[in-house]
Amino acid sequence: MKKLKELTDAKIESGRLANPEFMSGVDAIFKQEKAFEQGKNAIKIGQKAPNFELPNPEGKSISLNFLLEKGPVVITFYRGDWCPYCNLQLRALQARLDEIDALGATLVAISPQVPDGSLTKDEISKMDFIVLSDQDAKVALQYGVAWEVPEFLIEHMRVDRKLDLNKINNGNGNVLPIPATFILGQDGVVTWSYVNVDYRTDPS
Repeated sequence: MKKLKELTDAKIESGRLANPEFMSGVDAIFKQEKAFEQGKNAIKIGQKAPNFELPNPEGKSISLNFLLEKGPVVITFYRGDWCPYCNLQLRALQARLDEIDALGATLVAISPQVPDGSLTKDEISKMDFIVLSDQDAKVALQYGVAWEVPEFLIEHMRVDRKLDLNKINNGNGNVLPIPATFILGQDGVVTWSYVNVDYRTDPS
């Protein structure tokens, strides 16, 4: 993951130089959120992960219990394909798929975007893992990683990036998942986790 960290750090520095006032505001938000222990309600190592049933980009429902029948499962929550940091993380996971497969595990990426919106058809064809849509953020809430995005960031996305999160996320634009990854044994129990409200970081 060293290369991912270098790319992420470079992107953060580039953004800081291009828009220092905004990035300072983001730093302040994350400092405050961490002070309030955002993510403290996330499911813990040793706990059994809640089952879920969510649609893939083609609209087919897939359940966690079904995936666990095959073996361990790696679940990663990401904000959406509009987030450059999330895209870096997904590409890094794609590059580690051989290792995940060798362990007999299945990788699942979950975002609040509606089906057919999480990734383009071309991107889907290049991804060898499962992408699911948690449109109402209920699964993120069950896993303790649902985050009500501060208005400062909502306004930036709406004005500076022309992003309508309410439309992208089926009316739940103010709620996004905290970037998080959980590794589950075949019994559904969490064996490893990483949760961080700062979407600019990674678990390396």
